[in-house]
Amino acid sequence: MRSDVPKVLQPLADKPLLAHVLDLTDEINVDNVVVVYGYGGDKVQAAFDSPNLNWALQAEQLGTGHAVQQAMPQIDDDSRVLVLCGDVPLLTGATLSRLISETPEDSVGVLTVIMDDPTGYGRIIRNDRGTVKRIVEQKDANDDELDVDEINSGVFIVPASKLRGWLAKLEPQNAQGEYYLTDIVGLAVSDGIDVHGVVTDDAAETMGINDRVQLAEAECAFQHRAAIALMKAGARLADPARIDIRGSVTVGRDVFIDVNAVFVGDVVLGDRVHIGPNCVIEQSVIDADTNVLANSLIESSRVGEACNIGPYARLRPGALLERGAKVGNFVEVKKSTIGEGSKVNHLTYIGDAEIGKNANVGAGTITCNYDGANKHKTIIGDGAFIGSGVELVAPIEVGSGATIGAGTTLSKDAPEGQLTIERARQRTIDGWQRPKKNQ
Repeated sequence: MRSDVPKVLQPLADKPLLAHVLDLTDEINVDNVVVVYGYGGDKVQAAFDSPNLNWALQAEQLGTGHAVQQAMPQIDDDSRVLVLCGDVPLLTGATLSRLISETPEDSVGVLTVIMDDPTGYGRIIRNDRGTVKRIVEQKDANDDELDVDEINSGVFIVPASKLRGWLAKLEPQNAQGEYYLTDIVGLAVSDGIDVHGVVTDDAAETMGINDRVQLAEAECAFQHRAAIALMKAGARLADPARIDIRGSVTVGRDVFIDVNAVFVGDVVLGDRVHIGPNCVIEQSVIDADTNVLANSLIESSRVGEACNIGPYARLRPGALLERGAKVGNFVEVKKSTIGEGSKVNHLTYIGDAEIGKNANVGAGTITCNYDGANKHKTIIGDGAFIGSGVELVAPIEVGSGATIGAGTTLSKDAPEGQLTIERARQRTIDGWQRPKKNQ
């Protein structure tokens, strides 16, 4: 990978490769997960500090069979061992469940895939009955074996007691001088145990990652799969090749997502939500009929029905927009409630505030919520009208129906239903001239 970051910590859809594999073990309810680690193991363990994981050190990298040997002391003989690869992140629970169910408990199962170009992969060699008789690595294969287009994915399901015995018999009699896990296939056949090759329908599932080119290819495959799932759920995508999903997105009916939208964490989009181009939505819920215009950022927020956001708006964590609220261009909202039908349309910062229903906040308004040490709250009542260029020095309260004149710096509470204005007297100084630069 040409990186200081261990391969299994490289990000796919903003999540380490190994995290995708571990999520899969949760999905299919694996009882005991043992992670075999080597290079960069301290970083890997630090990234996955979970009491549900067991760890096994492979101090020397002597092959896949040797790696599995390191895990076996933590595995009971009455178990079935599912061997997964930390750099194969696109497998699905459905595929693994099929491998497990189609392999009898006393037999060996291997997940295989048909490839147009199998170069570099171990070939699956079947007998006349269609079961697998051996797996031959690329460097050890003869010309006839190299013509085989069915390859080994590296994913196995094996009875633990039998696997323990076969691992003990492995020898590094190959071009690599390593202990190959694939050699257990020949040992199983010698013992009269059937080896079932279960072919996956999607070659992308078995994609292994060894460099940044393959990482980019896996990212494309992941995003394509996610886009297909969204469209099947009812969303319309302007271009399925230009959407980036880094978590999970749940959509209602007739959702539209324009190009270059990025979704991070768990995102919920209600019926008929419209997401404009170049938006970033993170860990948020957006209710039905809301329109998010171009280049808007929404993070850890809740947006009610029929709201309008953007363009170029930013909702920071803790923002809550109630039904019909509007947050316009170059408006930033942080840890604040914008009440039903209220409008904050232009060039404004709202932080640590509560705005009631049907209020209007003019362009260039600032809630001065931070005194350098503590945050303070601004409360704006129902139907209030805040003029342009107003500074609201918190803690402060603007009463319902109050009007605050443009250019006011409000440092005291404003009463309900009245106009409050604070401006310095304007004057013109006769004869004043601008300073000039010294020659």
